[in-house]
Order: sequence, then structure tokens, then C-alpha cells
Amino acid sequence: MSDRDAEFEAYFAARSDAMRGTAYLLCGDWHRAEDLVQQTFTKIYLAWRRIQRHGAMDSYTRQTLVRTFLSERRRGWFRHESVGSEQADRAVPSPDLADERLLLLEALVKVPPRQRAVLVLRYWEDQSVEQTAALLDCSAGTVKSQAARGLATLRGLLEQERVR
Repeated sequence: MSDRDAEFEAYFAARSDAMRGTAYLLCGDWHRAEDLVQQTFTKIYLAWRRIQRHGAMDSYTRQTLVRTFLSERRRGWFRHESVGSEQADRAVPSPDLADERLLLLEALVKVPPRQRAVLVLRYWEDQSVEQTAALLDCSAGTVKSQAARGLATLRGLLEQERVR
């Protein structure tokens, strides 16, 4: 095994689970999240030799993951398989918060993809407005407006669920 492969393997082992969690929050499906992470790390591996700043790999990987997700969403629903709406292998949160967490995750999936990407990066990944803007290749103002709209959409969806 070359040094390049060993470095990549170590990076993949260290970061793939975290990226899978982020991918799940973006797409709402564990199987699709695994596919997104696989596509992301395939792209990272292909560019591994050219990547000069290995210290910034998390940011680069996160950006690649979000762009892969958004690119997939642009292609349309007919280009990828659907595994169904039942998600059998969800992580089980603590019993007292389980219902709230499931409602939140179900509502997050219904938020438009660009707004969802901003919400996940800002509030789950704890990225600043500037970092999120750099990852999504947009302005800080766009991040702020997408975050505000995404939060409003999420609140509306959660309110609808509570009324039911």
C-alpha cells in the first residue's frame, strides 16, 4: 500500500462516521446517506494527490458532501432509486426525547434542499455564516436568508405536526 493510500485510509476511518451523520441530516435516509458519503470519499480519493492542505480536509470534505447532495437533488427524483419511506436502521435517541427528535428529523427532510444544507451546516456542524457561505459557494447574505427561511419552514412544519 502506498503512503497516499494509507493517508487516505486513515482519514476515511477517522471522518466517515461524522460525514455519514451530516449526510443523513441532509437527505433523511441512512441508505442514501451512505451513498452520498461513498460518492464524496470517492471524489476525495481521486483528488487526494492534488489536495495541498490536508489540514483543511474536513472543510473540503464537508463542502464536497454538500455539493454532491445538492447536485443529486438537481438531477430529479427519477435518477436515483427509492428505498421506501420506512427507515429501519435509525439511531435510537434517549426515550424522553425520541418523539421530538423523530418529528424534527421528519420535518427537516421536508425543508427545501438548499435551506436544509444551510441549516445542517450552521446548526448541526456549527459552521459560521462565512464558513457556510464558503462551503456552499454563495454570499453570507444568502446563507442568512436561507437560514431564516429554512428555520421558518421548519417551524411551520413542526407546528403542523403538533396540530395533528
